[in-house]
Order: sequence, then C-alpha cells, then structure tokens
Amino acid sequence: MVRTAASCSILLVGLWIVAVPLVGSAQAQTATPALTAEEQLERDFTDPLSTLPQVVFRDSYTPANYGPGPCTSQVCIRNDETNQFLIRPLIPRIPPESLLPFAQLIRPTFALVTVPSSRGGTRTDFGDLPIFDVAVLPWPDRQKTGLLIGVGPTFVFPTATSKSAGQGAWQAGPALGAIYTAIPRLLVGFIAQNPVSFAYTNPHRPPQNTLEFQPVLALHLWDKWYLRSAEADWTMGWHRHSPTMLPLSLGLGRTLVRPGLPPMSLFLTGQWMVYRQYAPIAPQTTINFGLTVAFPQIRDYFSR
Repeated sequence: MVRTAASCSILLVGLWIVAVPLVGSAQAQTATPALTAEEQLERDFTDPLSTLPQVVFRDSYTPANYGPGPCTSQVCIRNDETNQFLIRPLIPRIPPESLLPFAQLIRPTFALVTVPSSRGGTRTDFGDLPIFDVAVLPWPDRQKTGLLIGVGPTFVFPTATSKSAGQGAWQAGPALGAIYTAIPRLLVGFIAQNPVSFAYTNPHRPPQNTLEFQPVLALHLWDKWYLRSAEADWTMGWHRHSPTMLPLSLGLGRTLVRPGLPPMSLFLTGQWMVYRQYAPIAPQTTINFGLTVAFPQIRDYFSR
C-alpha cells in the first residue's frame, strides 16, 4: 500500500507540473509569441497534438533490464539487451475533411520488439497496435491562452506475434491531451490514455486497465538545436499488483531543412527508470535514436 500510494503521489505531482502552466507567465502572455521557422518545427516535431503530417522512426535500445530475480546458470534477464523499433505516423484530418467540425488526429504505432525469451536469450516479434483518435478542441482560444486540448478514444489491437511481445487483449478507452505554448521558446504538455480490455486472444490472458501518461517538453536552445523529452511513457495499472513504471527521458534534437527535401528532425535522448513496482521485467536505462519526417504539403492541400 505504501508503494502504491507513493506511485500515485509521483504521478499526480507529474500531472501537476506538466499540465498546469506557470500562473505568472500565463497572466503576462496575452497571445502566442511569434516563432521562427526552426522553433515552429521544433514544436510540431514534439507536439502530439500538431496538425503537421509526419512520421516518427524511433529505435529504443536497452542494454540492461531489471529482472524478476537473481541470475541462474542458464539465463540472466538483467543482462539481456532488448530493443524496440517503432514507426508512428501522425495523420491529421482538418475540416471539412474531418468527421467532426474539429481537427482530428490519428496516431497508430507499429512496433517491432526484441524481448526476453522464456527459453533464455531474446526474440524479435511484432508488438500490439495502439491507436488514438483525438479531436482538437477550438476552445480555449490558443492564440490568447497558449493552451490546446484534445480528447477522443484510444484503442489497442492484439497484433503481437508472440505471447511475450503483447498483452493479448482487445482494449478501448479515453484519451486526453493538453499542450501549453504561451511561454517563449517552450512547449510543455502531455498525452494521457487509459485503455481497458474487453476481449482476449486467450482465456489465460490477464485483464488490462492501465493509465498511460506521456509527458512532452521541447525547449529551444540555439539555432536549430532544442532540448527534448517525449519518449518516456509512465504506466500505472489499476488492478491489484499491476505494474507501475515511471521513467524519465531527456536529450537533444536538431531540425533539418534542405531545399527539395521534406523538413526533418534528428533526436537522441537518454531514459532512466526512476520508479517501478510489480513489473517482472522493466528497462533500466534506454537510449532513443529517432528521425521525424514532416509532410507540410499534405496539410496545405487539405487547408485549401
């Protein structure tokens, strides 16, 4: 109970820090400040509520994992190296092309994961397919407040090709996102999702009900360089003895704009597991290598 209370407290503190803007800055800012082209790209490449069509390619390499127990002569899970390669497109639908009179953002995540095998060592398989479909609300006025809010459903489809690579459950639930940009050079916000299982690929699969929280931060440094944190996903299961994991990530990104090529961003971030509870296997430290490619001509076409 003490650990559960501690994890809830940490999560609530994180929600407060990320979601609530500085009061003094909010009162001082009456409109979103003008941005350079580089700063706007930095925000679009980090903002999960951006209407800029883009695709993220990310490889997350974990040289060591926390395991369920001490090593044996056959297997030592703590020393197993794991890896996750994901492709995450962000597909906006802008009125009148959207289903609602709001901008609609669809974000699926295709993952290829290398996970510990029950026979020792590791194996590589396709993971589950999570998708969120968020409507960006027109209020409050972002130009005046700097605040953007999105709500919608989230889904998880059990597409994993092995038991260890996925949860084996069909899931659906709510999603909420908030982004604050009224502070010059800074973007801060979050995406929160809570998928709940309602059907299973196997009768022995456990039920799922997990809060997933993705903090987002982008701070312009100089020229085309920016500080970035958007790769760490906090998870807290609501069922008894469900895993709770709170990692932190931080690194650098750089925008790339070349004539004849789409805008791109390269980023490198480090990730560390600050707190974990009831997680049989959890990454200890992770290095994230990423490339984001944008397609502004698609948004321009739908905005005509």
